[in-house]
Amino acid sequence: MTLATTRELVEEAVGRGSGVLAFNVITLEHAEGILAGAARAGRPVILQVSENAVRYHGSAAPLLAACTELARAHAARAALHLDHVTDAGLLEVDRLAGVSSVMFDASADEYAANVAGTREVTSLLHAADLLVEAELGAIGGKEGAHAPGVRTDPDEASAFVRDTGVDLLAVAVGSTHAMTEATAVVDEGLVRRIAAVVPVPLVLHGSSGVPRDQLRALLGAGMAKINVGTALNVAFTDQVRRVLGGDPRLTDPRKYLRAAREAVADLVARTLLDVVG
Repeated sequence: MTLATTRELVEEAVGRGSGVLAFNVITLEHAEGILAGAARAGRPVILQVSENAVRYHGSAAPLLAACTELARAHAARAALHLDHVTDAGLLEVDRLAGVSSVMFDASADEYAANVAGTREVTSLLHAADLLVEAELGAIGGKEGAHAPGVRTDPDEASAFVRDTGVDLLAVAVGSTHAMTEATAVVDEGLVRRIAAVVPVPLVLHGSSGVPRDQLRALLGAGMAKINVGTALNVAFTDQVRRVLGGDPRLTDPRKYLRAAREAVADLVARTLLDVVG
């Protein structure tokens, strides 16, 4: 199937009064599992590669190229997104083949610096027809740079979008990155207040810690893109441990990576059906 764009998937979701789920890719098995799960559920997805994943691999090009080729050949409909970019070196547009959206993260900066930096990046990426996501009101759990408990102010969010020209806005409403249990409580009322004054779709980061019934409610409250990362890694790693624990002599990585990939596919399919419906 032809590679979709983030703009297409988000606009279609908004038109349905729903949203699209974006799943983090770290390894090739993540990408394969995400696409398999999307195909089973019959729902589109966004494959997203974070700056941290790029650092792990040492370069953006190989993983982005692999995701692009997988999505182009797969039955699932998918777009490719570059997430949490703080390094301007990753924004050389001629190296972003297949990528249709970028999340530029200056949320750790003071408000004025966040606006100025985001505006500059947005202008650059819009010239290359890339969708731009930014973050306001730091989301907790990212290497101590974001303070838990911070919330996005609706009026500030409205001014931020106006002054930067971004296409998507990630907001702090109670979720936290890297949670391994779904115990977070998201402020749905705040989501609605932000959505009422911000003219672009909203994004939820840290959704692995949010119960699925809350995620469903958020889609109706103004969220259009929901990011899932840690939950995939929990499922992936649990299966690796299970397989290796069952056979201490096992050395073939295909044996445990196949199980991990299948666990990712199962989780993606269940999450899509539970949240998007």
